[in-house]
Amino acid sequence: METSEENFRDSIGTVNEEGKRAWVFPKKPNGKFYTYRKYVSYFLLAFLILAPFIKINGNQFLLFNVLERRFNIFGFPFWPQDFYLFVICMIIGVVFITLFTVAFGRIFCGWICPQTIFMEMVFRRIEYWIDGDRGAQMRLENQEWNAEKIRKRTLKWFIFFCISFIIANVFLAYLIGSDQLLRYITENPFDHISTLISLLIFTAVFYFVFAWFREQVCIIACPYGRLQGVLLDTKSIIVAYDHKRGEAENGRKKFKKGEDRDALGVGDCIDCKQCVNVCPTGIDIRNGTQLECVNCTACIDECNTIMEKVNLPKGLIRYASEENIEKKASFKLTPRLKGYAAVLLILIGLLIGMLFLRNDVEASILRLPGQLYEHKGEHIISNVYTFKIINKTVKEIDNIHFELLSPKGEVKLVSKENFDIPKEGLHEGTLFIEIDKAFLQKDKTTLKIGVFSNNTLIETTSTTFLGPRSYRK
Repeated sequence: METSEENFRDSIGTVNEEGKRAWVFPKKPNGKFYTYRKYVSYFLLAFLILAPFIKINGNQFLLFNVLERRFNIFGFPFWPQDFYLFVICMIIGVVFITLFTVAFGRIFCGWICPQTIFMEMVFRRIEYWIDGDRGAQMRLENQEWNAEKIRKRTLKWFIFFCISFIIANVFLAYLIGSDQLLRYITENPFDHISTLISLLIFTAVFYFVFAWFREQVCIIACPYGRLQGVLLDTKSIIVAYDHKRGEAENGRKKFKKGEDRDALGVGDCIDCKQCVNVCPTGIDIRNGTQLECVNCTACIDECNTIMEKVNLPKGLIRYASEENIEKKASFKLTPRLKGYAAVLLILIGLLIGMLFLRNDVEASILRLPGQLYEHKGEHIISNVYTFKIINKTVKEIDNIHFELLSPKGEVKLVSKENFDIPKEGLHEGTLFIEIDKAFLQKDKTTLKIGVFSNNTLIETTSTTFLGPRSYRK
């Protein structure tokens, strides 16, 4: 059995003894969990590709237009004025991932993360199709640049570039909107040179990530990989090697047909290293929990296949917690999990309540800076204001006018007529509010103003009205 000193690692699994990149050639996975992962991955791939092109009530399903400050989440439009809702959504996402990690480890990385899905279910499968499985890829890497190697490399790189270009277009649809993207595609691309340059930059980034950087994104670049070290505890369910069963008293031993392993005091691990060969990040799961592990379950499938062949029980590598392996303890909701769940439920309830209270039309009326009140005749005081009305819907709102709800008074638009607001647009202008001095109780009065469309109240807002101090009672 290897000693703890021999198992100790002071470097990541993708760096060799010379400190250089150790390229990972994972064996093609196969098994029950891999089949489930394919179903989940293909569903998520379809979702990621189609989401910017799906519309609900005229709103793009997912949109993150930072430049124009327009965001759609699940068909709900969020404007700059709704930024607090967007922040709550992001906090809910962080708390949910935190809760999920505490309970089930880094399962998000292996099953849901777009980086893993594109890498393992798209680019890696193309690589298996062109270059072959692990052994064939290693031989191809080491052979000279002959006609076969040039043909395979050129074909693979070309397909990788094409897929990266498609991913870049979809990514751009999330940022500028699918309608805008389709318009750019159908028109001359050189008429939109800045968008074309952005598209090529995104393509280059995706190509670099999936053709060369690969698992280094998960190991080096992704902050979530570091976060899991803080969140995991001995009760978290992760992809784990059962060292109690695998090592027994005398450690691992190669399998020999007909031998009595119990009498020898050796564990069920036959040291075939297939769990290492199939790992996409190149680690040995038998060394315990490691930051490179993305919980992809490839080692579980491979180990179960080997155990079945040598007539040993499956589950040597499985989803389990450290306490489950050490003490056979079952999964329980800990106070920590209950606390995260309570916070998550409170935040979701808060978001739902705010969504119900959110108006489709938002109006703001502000006194014109630097302007005081004005006398009009003997009894009327007038203030001048600027207004802005935002239409958050995908329908035009017509025949807009203002009415003073309290106190009594009159609102006069500078434009002298009612106006319309286009869908997802805004209207700005200037207006005067005139109030009889008899209704002014003090020098600064709060006004309540109604916004009407075709005589239907659609929004209320408030502002302040200045009057002379001599009218205070």
